[in-house]
Amino acid sequence: MDQAKKNLIAAEAKALALFQEIEKLGLIRAGISEEELNKEVFELAFSLFGIEKYWHKRIIRAGKNTLLPYNENPPNLMIQENDILFFDFGPIFDEWEADFGRTFVLGNDAEKLKLQADLYPVWEECKAFFDSKTSLTGTEYYKEIVHIAERYGWLFGSEIGGHIIGKFPHERLEKEVKDHYIHRDNHTDLFAKDASGNVRNWILEIHLINPKREFGGFFEQLLTV
Repeated sequence: MDQAKKNLIAAEAKALALFQEIEKLGLIRAGISEEELNKEVFELAFSLFGIEKYWHKRIIRAGKNTLLPYNENPPNLMIQENDILFFDFGPIFDEWEADFGRTFVLGNDAEKLKLQADLYPVWEECKAFFDSKTSLTGTEYYKEIVHIAERYGWLFGSEIGGHIIGKFPHERLEKEVKDHYIHRDNHTDLFAKDASGNVRNWILEIHLINPKREFGGFFEQLLTV
């Protein structure tokens, strides 16, 4: 395993530790806003790891906002009883990027709990498909991700299924440059090396939604491990 991959794995392990501490402290609760919880998590991350830099905007979305993908900027919602919410955080640890997404359910809503429970199996199936290949375009992979999500009874809620990751700042993620995304319009090989001849590392992100009941969930972590 090369050093870059080791550094990315170490960064993700710290992101996981942060989320475990968020749960342990009971920060995820009804009666506060998305922005308030976001601020509390930022302060916790700083106290635990000294994290001040994030390579993308910190996202916490609850209720109907969970239908929306990364690029949206919806109004700040209050977290409700029996709510669903997800986190999408990109902290930087020792100049290496993590990108980590998890979903939480308050209460006992059966459909929300099922969506939460399905996120990791969908992610695992999508990873297994990737790992079975030696060549795969972003177009081909995105189509398979959508297909797997639908087999579980959900719609896929984003126009991308992931992106490259690396040392901060990694190759700039311009929305117009589809080569850096798992996207239906990326016709390049995801296994191709970057312009410097280095192996590219990828994040796999799963966004499942139920438009009828206006909720969704999100799960994201390193694909190329």
